[in-house]
Amino acid sequence: MIRLADLELLVRIADLGNLTQAAKSLDWSPAAASAALKRLEADLGFAVFVRSTRSLRLSGEGQRYLPHARQALQALSDGQSQALASRERLSGELHLAVPSDLGRHVLLPWLEQFQERHPDLSLRLQIGDSLTDLKRRPVDAAVRYGLPPSSSLVALPLLPDCRRILVAAPHYLALRGMPATPADMRDHEALRYVLADEVPDSWQMEIDGVAATLPLSGRRVADDGEVVKRWAIAGLGVAYKSWPDVAGELASGQLVHVNPHWRGALSPLNLVVPGRHQLSPAMRALRDELSRRLDAFALAMPR
Repeated sequence: MIRLADLELLVRIADLGNLTQAAKSLDWSPAAASAALKRLEADLGFAVFVRSTRSLRLSGEGQRYLPHARQALQALSDGQSQALASRERLSGELHLAVPSDLGRHVLLPWLEQFQERHPDLSLRLQIGDSLTDLKRRPVDAAVRYGLPPSSSLVALPLLPDCRRILVAAPHYLALRGMPATPADMRDHEALRYVLADEVPDSWQMEIDGVAATLPLSGRRVADDGEVVKRWAIAGLGVAYKSWPDVAGELASGQLVHVNPHWRGALSPLNLVVPGRHQLSPAMRALRDELSRRLDAFALAMPR
C-alpha cells in the first residue's frame, strides 16, 4: 500500500531535482528518504527516477505518474482543509492590506472562497502598494513583497523564492527587439514602479552567475503595480515585475518573459503582522490557505 509520506517525497524530489534537498525540506535524513523512494518504487512496480552519479531525473513512467500523485495530494489537502473549516467556525473581522496587482488578480478570488467557507468571518480589504504602517494603522496584516521595513514586524513566508522578471508585450519586442546586453536597456522604454517616492534608475539582475545593472530610461513611472503591468500589456515598454503578478499574462501570451536566462532579484512574498499576538485563529487559517494555494501556484515559477 502506497504511503502518503512517500508520495510527498516523490513530488518534492521532482520539484527540487535532488533527493538530499528533498529530504532536508521534509526534515528527513537522506537515508530515510532513499529507503522511502525504494519502497515507493517497489509498491508501484516501476522505477520513478533514472539515477546516475550526478543527476536524478524522472523516468518515462515517473513523468506519467507524477501528475496523478500531485492531484492525489491536492485532493487530500483540500479535504482536510474543508473538514477543519467545518469543525472550527471562525468569526470576527480581518483587516488585510494586499498589493494592487496581486491583490486584484490572484488573491481576491482566493479570499472570496475563504470567506464562503467561513460565513461568520468579516473581511476588510485595503488594496494598494503603499507601505502600510502596521503599528499606527488598524490593519491586522499585510501581504507584501520584500522584507518588512521594521525589524519589530513579523514576516511569515508565503512565497520565499519568488523573483522579479523582465516582461514585455510580444508586439513591443517585435518592434523594438530583445535587449541582448544590459546596456541595451538604454534603448528601451522602461516602465518603472516607484515605491516610497523613489524612482529607480537601474534594475539589478544576474547574468551567467554575474551581477549586472540594467540602466533605465523612460517616460512612464507609476506608484501602482497594476498600472505598470497594463502599460506593458499595451506594448509601451519593458516592466520588471514579481512573477506572481504576471503569471496569468505570461500563460495567456499577453506578455513574454524577456531573456529568461537573466535572473531577477529576489522578491519574497510575506504575510507581515505587527507581532505574534496578531496571529488569531482566523489569521492562522488565512495564512495556511494562502500558503497552500501559493505552493501549487508556484510550480511554474522560474527559479
